[in-house]
Parts: sequence; C-alpha cells; structure tokens
Amino acid sequence: MTALEKATGDVVLKFEPFVLHVLCQELQDAQLLHSVAVSSGFRNSGITVGRGGKIMMAVRSTHCLEVPLSHKGRLMVSEEYIEFLIHVANQKMEENI
Repeated sequence: MTALEKATGDVVLKFEPFVLHVLCQELQDAQLLHSVAVSSGFRNSGITVGRGGKIMMAVRSTHCLEVPLSHKGRLMVSEEYIEFLIHVANQKMEENI
C-alpha cells in the first residue's frame, strides 16, 4: 500500500501463469503433447512451427490476472479490494504449482 500511495503513474497487478516450452523432433510428438496438455487443463497450449521447421509446443494455463490499481497516481480501488486480489493471485500461484 505504501508503494501504491507513492506511485505517480499507472500501477497494474499482473499475474502470469506457468509456461513450458518443449522443442519437439516431430509434429506427431507435439500433437501428442498438446493433446495431453489440453486434457490436463492447460487450455491455452499450442504448437508453433518456425521457418526453419523447428516445432515448439507451449504448455500454457489460463490462470492470467491483470488488474489496474491506479491511474496517473490516483488509487482506483480500495485496500480491501487489493487484499482480495492478492488472495486470488496467491490461489492462482498454488494452482500453478
């Protein structure tokens, strides 16, 4: 709260979830891993094929959180709401683990 009170710009609370990048030898391997990841709850997972044929499988969660707290130095939410957001972010961190 002290840091927020001293802020002169915009402050955003941001939580980014677990991401695992796996380089795969074959597209078939990436497809299998993608299927397992999605069925395990990592719904934002995907496969990317680079220009050189490099096949990358990204295992990503949907546990994102991005909330503006202040704008131009003015606090836009209550301290109670910030405490709630911290609780939510900590829960998301536990889900990551």
